[in-house]
Amino acid sequence: MNWKSRWPKPITDKKFPFVPKMLATAFGVGFLPVAPGTWAALLAIILWLPLYLLCDFGVTFWVTIIATVVYCIAGTWASTESEKYWGKDPVVASADEVVGQWIALLPLCSGVDVSPWWLIIVAFALFRLFDIFKPFGIRSLEKLRGGYGMMADDIAAGFLAAIIVMVLNIFV
Repeated sequence: MNWKSRWPKPITDKKFPFVPKMLATAFGVGFLPVAPGTWAALLAIILWLPLYLLCDFGVTFWVTIIATVVYCIAGTWASTESEKYWGKDPVVASADEVVGQWIALLPLCSGVDVSPWWLIIVAFALFRLFDIFKPFGIRSLEKLRGGYGMMADDIAAGFLAAIIVMVLNIFV
C-alpha cells in the first residue's frame, strides 16, 4: 500500500481552514505517513516532558489538566470539522491521541516523590495498546457523533492507562 493512500481524500471542493486543520492533526503530526496516532502520542510526551522535569508536581498536574481540557474542547471541534473535509474518523485527525496520552501521564504528577522515568514509557505503551485494541467497551464510544466519538475512545483509553500507571506509581 502506498503511504500516500493513507491520507484522506477530500470529500469537498472547499479548502480546509488552517486553524482547525492544525488542531485536528496535532499540529501536522497526523500527516506523517506511518502511525500518525503513535507520533501524536509521542508529541504529547515531548510537549509535557519539560513541564514534568522543570516544575513542581502541583504546577505540572494543573497545567496538564488545563491543557488536556482546552485541547479536548478544541480538538473535538477541529475533529468534527475534519470529518466535513476528509470523511468519518480520518486517520490524520490525531488530536485525540494527544489528549489521551496527557490523561495517561496524569498519575506521574501526583507528588509521590519522583516517579520512575520508565513509567513514562509504560504510560505511552499502555495508552497506545488500549487505543489500538479498545478493550472493555471502549470501541462503543466511537459511535458518538463527530469529534465526540473520535475523542471519547482515546479519553477512555487514557483513563484506563492512567489507572494502571497510578497503581504502579504507588507500589513500585
